[in-house]
Amino acid sequence: MLVAQRHELLLRELRATGVVRIADLAARFGVSGETIRRDLTELAAAGHVTKVRGGAILATPTAPTGTPTDPGAATAARPPATAHTLGLLVPSATYYYPQVVEGVRAVAARRDARVVIGLTDYAQPRDLQQIDELRASGATGLLVASTGGHYLPSETLARLRAGDVPFVLLERQPANPYEACEYVASDHRQGAYGAAAHLKGLGHARVALYTNGSPTAPLIREGYGAAVDQLGLDPSAPIVDGGRPTLGHQEAARQYEAFIDACLASGTRAALIHSDHDAIQLMQRLRARGLRTPDDLALIAYDNEIAALAEVPLTAVAPPKYEIGEQAALLMLDRLDATESMATRQIYLQPRLIVRQSCGASAAAGA
Repeated sequence: MLVAQRHELLLRELRATGVVRIADLAARFGVSGETIRRDLTELAAAGHVTKVRGGAILATPTAPTGTPTDPGAATAARPPATAHTLGLLVPSATYYYPQVVEGVRAVAARRDARVVIGLTDYAQPRDLQQIDELRASGATGLLVASTGGHYLPSETLARLRAGDVPFVLLERQPANPYEACEYVASDHRQGAYGAAAHLKGLGHARVALYTNGSPTAPLIREGYGAAVDQLGLDPSAPIVDGGRPTLGHQEAARQYEAFIDACLASGTRAALIHSDHDAIQLMQRLRARGLRTPDDLALIAYDNEIAALAEVPLTAVAPPKYEIGEQAALLMLDRLDATESMATRQIYLQPRLIVRQSCGASAAAGA
């Protein structure tokens, strides 16, 4: 494969998913990891991508006002004395959050604000440390997606309130619904409900659920449960939480096989799978058993990170990740620029269902 061809395929995958990993690309293109690193370096130099640990994300496009194509240039440049600095805390730079980061950066570029990022790598003790470090870096406002579940740990909330820096939560909210705390979050309950309703509309009376123990999983289960109750779906369909085993690990393989067995034994021919990775693994195991998607088991994935790249492109629930970052940055900058007291704002954004081949939407399937 020519270098130019590889670059085009790499950019096409980035536009579809928002993030790529060096190890995945090396395996896909049959080249070394060093070759992919060199490709990403060249694409970054051209302003097409931003390198992150282990991969890359799309660079923020050039704004009409002449904002640099490389979002890192705006961050690295010395800000004017009156500019705001947004401290952005996220658990990961390689899955789910790259698009959130891009939404924040785009707004910051338009509003002449600086962004400083802190990463926790899902290590909960680092939350408090990173909050302190972002404050020390001069952040005038904090955008926080904490490690752990959807509900912010009380210790983290206390640390945020103890400082004099305003904050907005990203994809998180206080455990106490009456806390006066600003946040922007995806309505994952609505996303799961909509996926189950779509499968019901295709003729499936039973819809199984597989989740992976992530912070989003409890909300997906709530939305799925509401769909079972309100839409009259058969409650005997399998419900499994894999508890986040390592991808490719034997424990994960056993859980996938057991889930397929349970679906076949119960006559369930449709499933909502969180996440894309798990849906792709399940699809491959179905094929290995001589079964087909969607004929034998219709699938809808949750996250839409790499769903379009599956061997049978996956219908997927797509949380509005870019808009989450965008709206959170707007909330914060509006508050920082306000000359009068503002009401506390709490925003839910609905995920979209992107229909592809894996759900069998072209022809209703019986259950």
